[in-house]
Amino acid sequence: MTTELEHVEVVVGELVEDEDSGAESAVETYDPVAAAILKALDKDAEEHLQRVRPRKTRTGYARDWELWGEFHAWLAEKTGTQLPLSAITVGTFVAFVTWLDQDQEAAPNTIERRITGVTSEARRTGYTVPKAATEAARRALKPLKKDKERQARGRGKAAAITPGDLRAMNTAAAERAPQEGARRRRRYVVPELARLRDRALNTLKFAVAGRNEEMSLLDDAHIDLVDEGLKVHVPEVKGRPARDVPVTYGENPDTCPVRCWQAWQAAKLAAGAPPGGPAFLPVDQWGYLGMNRLSPDGVGRAMSRAAKYAGLTGRRITGHSGRRGLVTTGRKNGRRVEKLRKQGGWSANSPVFWGYVDEGEMFEDAATEGIGL
Repeated sequence: MTTELEHVEVVVGELVEDEDSGAESAVETYDPVAAAILKALDKDAEEHLQRVRPRKTRTGYARDWELWGEFHAWLAEKTGTQLPLSAITVGTFVAFVTWLDQDQEAAPNTIERRITGVTSEARRTGYTVPKAATEAARRALKPLKKDKERQARGRGKAAAITPGDLRAMNTAAAERAPQEGARRRRRYVVPELARLRDRALNTLKFAVAGRNEEMSLLDDAHIDLVDEGLKVHVPEVKGRPARDVPVTYGENPDTCPVRCWQAWQAAKLAAGAPPGGPAFLPVDQWGYLGMNRLSPDGVGRAMSRAAKYAGLTGRRITGHSGRRGLVTTGRKNGRRVEKLRKQGGWSANSPVFWGYVDEGEMFEDAATEGIGL
């Protein structure tokens, strides 16, 4: 016996129905008044279902839709033509999967969730999502799910970075060899503007123990240059209160967040960025400056990418590595726990923060120290 569930996809606990299921549907004719009532009820039902959907799912799907827009912007740079977001076809959906895999280096399970999120948000917006497009996207994803290296993406905790790691990232050669297996064997030279942006972003992110979302929302007005260094107003994100934190001059010019910020700020303004705008902006592969603020994902990728090209491949370095690194490095160098907690905006009883403190204090008065071993 055929049931309705045979025409439903189950992905990450959400039901996403295929509109082109091929099932016969009864056609009813209603008078204008009844049709208007039914239309209003359908609209109310859709709004109600959106409200009762878990908050995490709503925000996740909203972020998936933002990424769909970022993909279209990337596609426009490649083709010279801006396609509408409603252009959901076999071609665009398969290209979206490839972009998520190769450009964003997303894990296969994350890509699958992105497909579901874009499908859901597109239909909620009123766009048509052909069944052929979702099927093609999942066929393109299938071999990626069997790749062990791709499966390992996003697993485990982010590793803490140190000032030495930042130095390696900030002094890595601008000329980079092509990736293994790449079709084009040309060597890529990082534009100077992108290099200055990443130096400033990664060092300041470490110094304020910034989250990806917080660094994305920073504006020039949030960063004041003072005699001692920088006063940074880290904005409120997802209900977490804003905080004002000090950033002093560093001992090494290559990892000094103050000097790196000044160099990027001067270059950014010279490239045409309006003063008082977003602190960090995208820079494309040709060195052209974008005018929209760098996304949270872009913030995280900047650190991961810099670590990769600096040869720091033995650990999982992500956008969160700076937050963890400030605490562990700070405790090893005797910085007060309360100062570190306030710098990163952790709550007083945060188990994550106290775990980082324990990690930083691991070899302090160690059980095996000085006992005659």
